[in-house]
Amino acid sequence: MIPVPLEILLALLLVALLSGVGCTTVGAGGIFVTIALYLLTPLSSAEVAGTAHVLFVLVGVIGVVGYARSGELVGSEGRALATVLATSGVLGALAGTVLNAFVSRRLFGVLLGVLLVCTGALLAYRRLRGLPSLAAVDAKTGRGRLVFAGVGLALGTVAGLVGVGGPVLAVPALVLLGVPMLVALGIAQLQAIFISGFAVGGYYLQDSVSVALAGLLALPIVVGAVAGWLVAHRVDPARLELALGIVLVPTGIYLML
Repeated sequence: MIPVPLEILLALLLVALLSGVGCTTVGAGGIFVTIALYLLTPLSSAEVAGTAHVLFVLVGVIGVVGYARSGELVGSEGRALATVLATSGVLGALAGTVLNAFVSRRLFGVLLGVLLVCTGALLAYRRLRGLPSLAAVDAKTGRGRLVFAGVGLALGTVAGLVGVGGPVLAVPALVLLGVPMLVALGIAQLQAIFISGFAVGGYYLQDSVSVALAGLLALPIVVGAVAGWLVAHRVDPARLELALGIVLVPTGIYLML
């Protein structure tokens, strides 16, 4: 049974569609699914995170197929980086699902709000001032693998705990470490499959996944993800990214209050 009235369900369907577009265009769309589930449904924090991660797995599959077809995941560097991030991200995701059990619904909202403000500010800053690479890290070296493993572990933990997709955090982090934007988007989609897949497993064992809601929201978010991949290769996503950043900051502040 769906625990929401019809008008709320329609709003969730629309949010899922737009979130799918954002996921494969700028990497930050999935977070709106988490926000909508938290604000519009009576789900617990664990159920919000668990249900959202089911959808992120689907988006990740679409994103990986698309970016593999366009070449971003074909090179040896892309494969090496994806392997390191996915492996370490799984460990973080499992840790995040365990930590979520100690987080109240109110604290979950505060943590989500802090993440939204930080992410929104970073997206807006990147568009307005640019986000230059701080370092060029080679994933094929031992040092590079260690750096990216630490990044993957941290990203996986946060994603698993708060119920956000890996791309919203991974794309800016990878760009800072010298990874090209489209490659970062493709790798983040692959990482999301592993992070969200294992997070779903953890939350399912806690009986914290709304299968009914996930099933209904699956189609619109997949359609949006396909559309987003097409947009990413045909349109400069700078304006969309700036708009997302501007929306995320006040939304995050609202959740923290």
